[in-house]
Amino acid sequence: MIKKTFRDKKNILSIYFTAGYPNINDTTTIIKQLEKSGVDLIEVGIPFSDPLADGPTIQKSSSQALKNGINLDIVFSQLKSIKNETNIPLILMGYLNQMIAFGEERFLKECRNSNIDGLIIPDLPVDEYQTNYKCLFEKYNLSNIFLISPQTKPERIKEIDEISDSFIYMVSSNSITGAKGSLNTNQISYFERIKNMKLKNPTLIGFGISNKQNFDNACKYSQGAIIGSAFINKISEEGDLKNNINEFVRHIKIDN
Repeated sequence: MIKKTFRDKKNILSIYFTAGYPNINDTTTIIKQLEKSGVDLIEVGIPFSDPLADGPTIQKSSSQALKNGINLDIVFSQLKSIKNETNIPLILMGYLNQMIAFGEERFLKECRNSNIDGLIIPDLPVDEYQTNYKCLFEKYNLSNIFLISPQTKPERIKEIDEISDSFIYMVSSNSITGAKGSLNTNQISYFERIKNMKLKNPTLIGFGISNKQNFDNACKYSQGAIIGSAFINKISEEGDLKNNINEFVRHIKIDN
C-alpha cells in the first residue's frame, strides 16, 4: 500500500502520533479521523521510556501514554480492531529494544496481522538489518524504512536506497524531533543534494516540519513530509479530538 500511495499521489502528508495518547483508547479514533481528513500515510509511535530521537513533545506524549497503561499488546489489539475499517497505509515507529523484548518474529507477525505496512526503527543499523532481519521482514511482507540525515555519507545513502523498497525518511537536520521555525539554507542545500542524487526510492522529509509553509517547501524537494510534534500539540488542546484533527489537516493540506 505504501508503494501505491507514492505512485498515485504527490505532496504526501504523513502524520505521526503516539499510540495511547491523549487517552489510551484514542489510537483508533485518531487513525480513522486522519484517514477521513485526507492524510496519506500514518505513523503510529510505540511509546518508549528511553527514546533516542524524540524531542520533548513526543517524549511527553509517550510518558503520558505509558501512564495511561498502553503497551504493545494493547497497541496491536487496537490496530486489529479496525483492520477492516481503514485503507490507509500504516507505519509503526519504535525502537529495536522493543522489538527484541517482544520477540522479533512475534513482533513482525503481529505487525502483519495488524495491517502494518512498514516499520521505522531508528536505532536498527543497516548492516544488522541485512544480516539478521531482512529475511524476516520479507517473510511478513513488511517494509523497513531507513533514516538519512545531513551527515549520512553518499555511499551510505546509495546503500540504503538499494535495499529500501518503499521510501526513505529524510531527517531534516541533525537534531531530535520537534516543531521548529522556517527551513534554513543549510537544510535546503541538503534537500537539493539528495534530490540531485536521483534515488530510486521516493523520500519524505521529517523532523521540524510543523506548518503549511514548511510542508510546502519540503514538497519542492521530496514527495512529501512527515509531521509529528505539531500534530501532537494540536490533539493535546482542549476541545473535540476529531475537530482538532480535521482543523490541523485542513490547514496543512489547503491548496495541495
